[in-house]
Amino acid sequence: MQHAPIFNDIAEAPDNGVAHWTYADDGTRIRVGLWKSGTPGQGTILVFPGRTEYVEKYGRTVSDLVKLGHSVLVVDWRGQGLSDRITNDPMTGHVVRFFDYQKDVSAMIKAAAELDMPKPWFMLGHSLGACIGLRALIEGLSVSACAFTSPMWSIKLPAIKRTAAWPLSWAAQSLGKGHVYAPGTNGSSYVLSTPFEDNRLTSDPEMYQYFIRQAKTLTDHQIGGPSMGWLFQTLKETSSLSKKQSPEVPCLALSGTNDELVEISAVRKRMAHWSGGKFERIQDAKHDLLSEVSAVRQNAVAKISQHFIEASDFRANLENCA
Repeated sequence: MQHAPIFNDIAEAPDNGVAHWTYADDGTRIRVGLWKSGTPGQGTILVFPGRTEYVEKYGRTVSDLVKLGHSVLVVDWRGQGLSDRITNDPMTGHVVRFFDYQKDVSAMIKAAAELDMPKPWFMLGHSLGACIGLRALIEGLSVSACAFTSPMWSIKLPAIKRTAAWPLSWAAQSLGKGHVYAPGTNGSSYVLSTPFEDNRLTSDPEMYQYFIRQAKTLTDHQIGGPSMGWLFQTLKETSSLSKKQSPEVPCLALSGTNDELVEISAVRKRMAHWSGGKFERIQDAKHDLLSEVSAVRQNAVAKISQHFIEASDFRANLENCA
């Protein structure tokens, strides 16, 4: 694989981070960034980012996880970060079919193997990444455990807007207008167009400034609002997933009590029927738990790390008894 650009300084990530280009089966070029820790026995966390996110956005989280002994591999989904964009307007958050993201997952897993990322492997999915990750698990992705923050298993929409979103987004895609921005959105970066006081991501003003610094510096990494096609595909995918059984994988899900972007009832319902699954609400936290105030952020990282370590130890004990 060829080396790809990575900006560890701007990400505030460990300076041993490197990035590579890998290719999905349909030829889409995908970027992955990786950091290897000094304790390979604790395996690798495969990070599935949310919508608009990219490798460098996880710099501080990567630093925390590496300090705890984990290696980390992060992917830029198609249409985001430095991976190939899907529309003529590079700021449009678009996907042709939701299942196309599974091609990116396959490319990521292929890269993890070629880069000899230490096993066991774990999955950490945030928001959109949790939706992509759940589908990947159902389709047979093998990891020792998974953790989800603010999982987007249903978009939070008022009943009237949800009722209108289905036919409008379907019609737009059917008429070849799937690339058009969804109503109320445009090509502006969220953090550059939304004052901190109005943002729905974090309660931490310093972390919001971290986002802004990245948005102003890593201009080629940014995207704006979602397309009508993305909206339709996401509504269809979350509806489909709601009918699927949860996989037999140890799972931890975390959501903030002040999350205004995902439908918590869908998370609660999913986790209530996930064998051995654990669901915790984090008090006074908004959508992006890993970018919240320090106490929330460190608490979430510690819970995720401990979950993975316990799952790894349990699996090792089973193998020793076999």
